[in-house]
Amino acid sequence: MFAACLTIAPALAGDARPPPPPHVGAVSGVAAGADQETREIIGRVARTWFQTEWSAYAAAFVSPEGRIVDNGNGDVSHSEGQGYGLLLAALADDGPRFQTIWSWTQKHMQIRSDRLLAWKWDGRKGEIADTNNATDGDILVAWALAEGARRFSRSDYRDAAKAIAEAIGSTLIKQTEDGAILLPAAIGFGPDDQPDGPVINLSYWVFPAFHVLKDLAPDQDWDGLREEGMKLLARSRFGPLRLPSDWQSLSVDPIMPAKAFPAQFGYNAIRLPLYLAWDGSAASRRALRRFDVLWRGKRDGAFVIDVATGMPGQAMEGAGYQLVIALSRCLSNGQTIDPDLIKTRDRFYYPDTLRLLTLAAIQERYPQCL
Repeated sequence: MFAACLTIAPALAGDARPPPPPHVGAVSGVAAGADQETREIIGRVARTWFQTEWSAYAAAFVSPEGRIVDNGNGDVSHSEGQGYGLLLAALADDGPRFQTIWSWTQKHMQIRSDRLLAWKWDGRKGEIADTNNATDGDILVAWALAEGARRFSRSDYRDAAKAIAEAIGSTLIKQTEDGAILLPAAIGFGPDDQPDGPVINLSYWVFPAFHVLKDLAPDQDWDGLREEGMKLLARSRFGPLRLPSDWQSLSVDPIMPAKAFPAQFGYNAIRLPLYLAWDGSAASRRALRRFDVLWRGKRDGAFVIDVATGMPGQAMEGAGYQLVIALSRCLSNGQTIDPDLIKTRDRFYYPDTLRLLTLAAIQERYPQCL
């Protein structure tokens, strides 16, 4: 997501309160020793609740044609949003809406000759605003298509996912002396494009997708990309809180925040704890601990943080941002997530998307956090 290039409106938490989720935490211990029938019942209840949340999300942000509308950002659509929408539709087992979203995406955004997606659609003009790609969007769409192929028995989805995964590998994974890196786009971030290039964005490393992409395009260096991403994350320790910035320059050693972007941990980097938690590998769990500083101290909630000073700036006002931190807190110290936070929907696309993605990660990996 080219969040640094966008004007992001404050995303205020909505007033709508859905039915409470099934209290999986209360039954997870029982479920471990329960018979198969009991476990299946618990799973069905959890899936039904997630499908209810997806239906509410789709009613708010998915147009009848299948366009994911970023209502906090001038009603644009972007490849990241289409990828998130496809992934959530797959996780909710919503085959018809998955097909609608993919049909719109394929027709209006997959217009490049390399099978990558144009990243931005102007919802007011009804046309592509920028034909450059956004690598996180391409990764999300390929991951979602592979998930859709598995859930809906559609070989055409897998074929499309494979083509995108191969294009990502051949165009956007670059080998350096230190290892494989991921360019944020085909144009604009290399050493010839930025004075301190190459410039990277670690939140574009969608770690839980990499094992799927490796299956789709085994000739590409996904293992090397994962390994180097973890190394770069470990080296990206800026200021008193030792947090990564959204955008970073690899032209110097040590790594520094990129000159052309604000030196902040913000709307991009907030995704890193979510992706690391969802990935669930031992390396990801270790890397997740470095974000403990986000929930220490007197301040509650999520904030854009100046990495040089460690001082909080603009509040990230939305339940989705806070839910990402709450999941990380649960994995760090075992603190269960506030049920009110689980139930609060957001009015704006981005925080509500993070909310549903976090709920999906909880349902899939961490029911004990509820």
